[in-house]
Amino acid sequence: MGTAVSDETSRAVMTVDPPPATTPLALATREFVFGEVWPRPGLSRRDRRLVTLACVAAADSPEPIQEHVYAALNSGDIELEELLEFVLQFAVYCGWPKASHIEGVIRQQWARIRQERGEEVGPWPHLHNDTLGDNDWGRRLERGAKEFADVNLVPAPPPDSPYTQAGILNFVFGHVWQRPGLARRERRVITVACVAIDDAPTPLVAHVSAALKSGDITKQEMDEIALHFAAYYGFAKAEALSATAEMAWAATGP
Repeated sequence: MGTAVSDETSRAVMTVDPPPATTPLALATREFVFGEVWPRPGLSRRDRRLVTLACVAAADSPEPIQEHVYAALNSGDIELEELLEFVLQFAVYCGWPKASHIEGVIRQQWARIRQERGEEVGPWPHLHNDTLGDNDWGRRLERGAKEFADVNLVPAPPPDSPYTQAGILNFVFGHVWQRPGLARRERRVITVACVAIDDAPTPLVAHVSAALKSGDITKQEMDEIALHFAAYYGFAKAEALSATAEMAWAATGP
């Protein structure tokens, strides 16, 4: 792809003019990342942003986190409330400290965008307690077990440890996966990227397999996720994600 087209893609994705390509890394970013990866038709730009945000947040990369949060919000591809839901899903699968950092960046970049547009920053979105779900613990655990089975396509584990009872069944599947702020497919995209980052073999196999078997993510889309992931978190981990997808597809495909 020509330089002019690569730069135009970079401008559309990042919502700022691209920097000059004066180093091998900058040149590869222009020619490969924006020239070859972002323009590919296999995933929407919104999906690619979700994968990218998971990668840069997990990598503890200050400038890329700032740049991609700004671009996601400034482009309108991801609304503020949706990006805040991303943070919660990310926290479950990549940890609260990293999620805390990216949420702080969201606050900063949202204020920056509003100021650049000459608008008041205004109050943060108000959250109602009724969005927290059922507070009857028996019903919540029962619903969490059902959601676990619906998402993972296997029976839920018994609530016989704090991890499974309070964590998995009560919170992760009893609440987070049921929240309306993101579609299940989008939560799958975020989760697949996160478990690939985590070097967690069992969750990686489980979530990749369930995403493919459910049809929420097609094999072609999973392949595109692996390529995009490679650009932002490295080819070695992307190879593990791709290999897992191939094995899962062989088991679940036609």
